[in-house]
Order: sequence, then C-alpha cells, then structure tokens
Amino acid sequence: MRFMLIVKATPDSEAGKMPKTELLEAMGKFNEELVNAGVLLAGEGLHPSSRGARVHFSGSKRTVIDGPFQETKELIAGFWLIQVKSLAEAIEWVKRCPNPMETDSDIEIRQVFEAEDFGAEFTPELREQEARIASKIAAPV
Repeated sequence: MRFMLIVKATPDSEAGKMPKTELLEAMGKFNEELVNAGVLLAGEGLHPSSRGARVHFSGSKRTVIDGPFQETKELIAGFWLIQVKSLAEAIEWVKRCPNPMETDSDIEIRQVFEAEDFGAEFTPELREQEARIASKIAAPV
C-alpha cells in the first residue's frame, strides 16, 4: 500500500520562513530511517503558494489563478510518498517524524489508489496503458 504523507502549510511556511539547521538535521535523520527501512518512494518540501498557481476547470474552460492562496490550512508545504503494509504502519511512521514546523502542525495521511481499486471500469486496455506509462517513468533518461 502506498500512502502520501502531506505536510500541511502554516503561516510561517507560507511566508517562506526556512527551517533552522536543527530541524533540517532531524528531518534528514528521519528521511534516512525511511530509506533504510525501504519504505520511502519520494519526498520533498514545497515553495509557498505565492510562487505557484492553480488551474480551475469548468467544462472545457481553464482559468489560471496565481498564488498566494488564502486558506493556509488547505495548503501543502511538503510530502512523502511511502510504501508500507497498512494505514497503521503509515501512522506509526508519522508519529516518529519530527514536528515539520516550528509551531503546531499537521501531517495528513492519504492512501494512493492502486489499479485494483478501480474495478471493472479499469479495463485491460487501460491497465496495459498504465503499465506502459509506469515502465517509461521507471526507465532512466
């Protein structure tokens, strides 16, 4: 099972405040633990929403909205993608994580859909396409 661990933004992260050396060291140690356990697939911090954009979809129309975005509690400051056996194991990993912010913060845990989750709607042709895409992603450039 794959899970995305979503670090929720705070006013400080949205202001672009960088973490102190001690927090960077603690996060580096935690990331090494994830790697050594063989569960880390990806993980990165994100720039504030002021440096981003949103694209709104309404039928065939696309509208670009430049950041920053108002609701800090709805924004993401970073993420990890891990592969573990259960939600309980993902929770245990998050509980071991250093607080990613210098203030109170939250990490949301969301399971990633797998092909079998889509049932019959995910036809053999779509499964073949998905396999082709995955092999291209995995291939070195």
